[in-house]
Amino acid sequence: MIGVAFQFARGFLMGMADIVPGVSGGTVALILSIYRALIDNVRTGAHALKQFVTGDFGGGIETLRSVDWLFLVPLGAGVLTAFALLRHPMEDLLIERPEGVAAVFTGLVMASCVLVWRSLTNRDPVRLGVIGGVAIAVFVLLGFQAGTIQNPSLPLFLITGAVAICAMILPGISGSFIMLMFGMYAAVLGGSIPELLVFLVGATIGLALFSSVLNWLLENHEQTVMAALLGLMMGSIRVLWPWPNGVGVISDEAEEAVKGTDLAWPTLSQLGGGLALAAVAAAATLAIVHFAEAKPE
Repeated sequence: MIGVAFQFARGFLMGMADIVPGVSGGTVALILSIYRALIDNVRTGAHALKQFVTGDFGGGIETLRSVDWLFLVPLGAGVLTAFALLRHPMEDLLIERPEGVAAVFTGLVMASCVLVWRSLTNRDPVRLGVIGGVAIAVFVLLGFQAGTIQNPSLPLFLITGAVAICAMILPGISGSFIMLMFGMYAAVLGGSIPELLVFLVGATIGLALFSSVLNWLLENHEQTVMAALLGLMMGSIRVLWPWPNGVGVISDEAEEAVKGTDLAWPTLSQLGGGLALAAVAAAATLAIVHFAEAKPE
C-alpha cells in the first residue's frame, strides 16, 4: 500500500509539471529515477495495442499481463489527479506570479541537468557535441511561435496529438508548449468531441511509435540518448527564462503568446529573487532525489 501511495505521489508531481508550458512530466520521471521503467511499460502497452489492432487478441492479452500495472496505474492516477486539482490554481499563479513559477521550475530543470550529467559515464567529444548541438538547436527553435490557427482540419488535430504526446514523455519540453507553438492550444481545449477523438487517436499512435523507438535507443545507445536529453533540457531553459515575463499566460480565453521566449535581462531585484527561488527549488529537487534513492521500494 505504501508503494502504491508513493507511486501516486510521483505521478502527481509529473502531472503538476506538465501543467506548466516548458516543463515535461518526463523531467520529473527522470529526476525520480522511474524514466526507464515508464518508457518500458508504455512500450509494452503499445505492443499489446498493435497486437489487438492486427487481430492477435490472445497475444495482446498475454502482453498486457507483462505490464507492471502496480507501477503504471497509480502513476497515471497521480498525473490525472494533479491535472484535475491544480490546473486552475496553476493558471492563476502563471497570471499573478509568472516569474516566480518560472524560477521554481528553472531550478527543477537545472537540478535534473546535474543528475543527467552525473549519469553520463562517457563524456567524450561526441557526447559533448551532442549536448551542445541539441541545446543550441532547441534554444533557437523555441524562439519561433505560430499564430493561432483558426478552424484547423482533423488531420492537424491528429498530427498535433502525435507530436504533443511525444513531448510529454521527453524531459525538457511539455506537450502544452508544443501545442502553443503549433497554434493549436486553444483549438484543442475548445475542440468538439470528434476533434478530440482524432487528437487522442494521434496521441495513441504517436505514443506507440515513439515509445518503441525511444526504448530501442535507450537499450542500444543509452549514453548518446542521455546526452541528447541533457541538451534538450538545457535548451528548454529558454521557455522558463523567469525574467521579466516568465512562461507567459496560457488559457483557452487568453491570446496564445509565450512571452517567456522573448529574452530580456531582469532588474537587479528581479534577478536576486528569481535566482533565490531557482536555487531553493534545485536544492529541494536534489534532496527529493536523495530521499527517493534511499527509500526502499
